[in-house]
Amino acid sequence: MTNNPFAQLVGQQQAIELLTEAVRQNRVAPAYLFAGTEGVGRSLAARCFVELLFSSTVNTHLVASVQNRVRQGNHPDLLWVQPTYQYQGQRLTAAEAAEKKLKRKAPPLIRLEQIREITQFLSRPALEAPRNVVVLEEAQTMAEPAANALLKTLEEPGQATIILITPTPESVLPTLVSRCQKIPFYCLDSAALSQVLQQTNHQEILQHPAVLSIAAGSPGNAIACYEQLQVIPSELLSHLTAAPKSARHALELAKTIDKDLDTESQLWLIDYLQHSYWQKWHQPGVINQLEQARKALLVYAQPRLVWECTLLSVHQQCNV
Repeated sequence: MTNNPFAQLVGQQQAIELLTEAVRQNRVAPAYLFAGTEGVGRSLAARCFVELLFSSTVNTHLVASVQNRVRQGNHPDLLWVQPTYQYQGQRLTAAEAAEKKLKRKAPPLIRLEQIREITQFLSRPALEAPRNVVVLEEAQTMAEPAANALLKTLEEPGQATIILITPTPESVLPTLVSRCQKIPFYCLDSAALSQVLQQTNHQEILQHPAVLSIAAGSPGNAIACYEQLQVIPSELLSHLTAAPKSARHALELAKTIDKDLDTESQLWLIDYLQHSYWQKWHQPGVINQLEQARKALLVYAQPRLVWECTLLSVHQQCNV
């Protein structure tokens, strides 16, 4: 195993240099904002950074052990926070919800209770590492009360570093952004994208140009897109990509989508249909209608009604 944790991160040289120098010069910031498209290595970079930070003060023969504990998520000075669903009094991450095969009607959130747990975690000194570290994935999912609670922690983090992972600085409160050092992440070029997919044993995705196009330089998005492609019933996908043949057909498809697909699958389907319809018809109106559907689903509108309105509009526009 290499002692350079960043060796596995592809295509993010600027981020690697900024974070490596921070540790080398012992100028680690109290808070960082890792901003960039989903799936380009932000979470991996956060883990690599923690590995480097935690192993920088230990003996050489202990470095591999520290890195392994960080990767396994059992280091006592690291708290990794993910958005959660509420289910029967429990908080479940997206992975846990998928494992239980729960049908999810709304996207997961970082909740106020989770911010309180961060505060409690940071109230004690680090046990082994030079500082405590908290990583918040998808920080943009914080509701305002949670964000305001986190702001108080950012104002006085103590001997700790907090990493917010988010698509853009604008997706979280400006008051949070102002207290963070921004680390930019960029989409990968074709060669780097291909390298990551091969390294992660997803080379079959390279045979699907549509998936690669939707991924737009994000290996994570390419993998997620390909996995979703296997989940959507092929007959449903075939009917949708050809556009509804009649108003009745549009209503039937909306009913099927609402019945068979959870919210995340429906949001993915919107991306896929936008790409597919643009390639076929180049009609901005159709693309805009799908974008309105995405916004409606994100604010918890009734999915069947959203799809009925959307597919009726698609039927009308594609048959003009």
